[in-house]
Amino acid sequence: MDATQPADSPQTPEARPDPVCYRHTARESHVRCTRCDRYICPDCMREASVGYQCPECVKAGNQGMRQVRTQFGGRVGGAPYVTYALIVLNVLAYLAELAKSTVIDDFAMRGLAVVGPDGGYYLYHGFVLPADFHAVGVADGEWYRLITSAFLHQLPTEGRFGIAHILMNMFSLWVIGRVVEERLGAVRYLAVYLLSALGGSALVYLLQPTGAAVGASGAIFGLTSAYFVLSRRLHHDPLGGNRQMVSLVIWLVVSAGITSWQGHLGGLLTGLATGAVLAFAPAKQRTAVQVAGLTATLAVLVVLVVLKTVDLADANPWLAG
Repeated sequence: MDATQPADSPQTPEARPDPVCYRHTARESHVRCTRCDRYICPDCMREASVGYQCPECVKAGNQGMRQVRTQFGGRVGGAPYVTYALIVLNVLAYLAELAKSTVIDDFAMRGLAVVGPDGGYYLYHGFVLPADFHAVGVADGEWYRLITSAFLHQLPTEGRFGIAHILMNMFSLWVIGRVVEERLGAVRYLAVYLLSALGGSALVYLLQPTGAAVGASGAIFGLTSAYFVLSRRLHHDPLGGNRQMVSLVIWLVVSAGITSWQGHLGGLLTGLATGAVLAFAPAKQRTAVQVAGLTATLAVLVVLVVLKTVDLADANPWLAG
């Protein structure tokens, strides 16, 4: 026999569903966004000055905010991603060298040389190049060598340094690169690096066009000298800019016979020039002055390379063929 409920007994209220995150509807939430009042789960909670906000409200709020910049105009970022990328590129290039040793022959900094049928490199002073010989180098139109050489390093079995060449350079890039990137921002930092690499190759081309050179040292010398200028401007020198510069000059002298001192010196001078352009540009016209100064630096290097190419063409008539 079924029991019946008295007519005057109270009704049981219907249970309300638990609140859920507006983005993740399977997650129970009891915290609301302080701007839009929607429920948000821990993954969607963004700490605000008062309470928490949802990702959409944070994004909308940031769109109206002016992006913070460094004293030299660079956008303030987080991790030094450009430094990471440059190290990765150097390591990948080194792996390519290990897989195929001719990578160095094809992309090293070489001003002008003649390759014989045996694969050897020769100097040639005749008027017409023999049919079984061919020219290589910047003077023969391989302009890319001015930059690609800065991402190559000596193989373990070659040169005086072997694998220590890339290890020393990447350690130096890790130490100095992160600080300079933080001060300049990604774009300006990359500009200094590439221009310094180009400056190093350009001086090699001007002073030793028949030689060959590889390595990121020119770019790293440029970053170090640029850091020296920036630290003078900021009156803040955590890495010891004076000591760094003295070390570079000493290394230039003592290693002149075993390294490409031309590449090191060219990178150092270019770094000083670009560092000065970035450090002392007036605040009101900062970006315009910096772009103009960096462009002028590039133009000077290009003009020097072109003039040297014309000079080599005049001295080697067979190049015209």
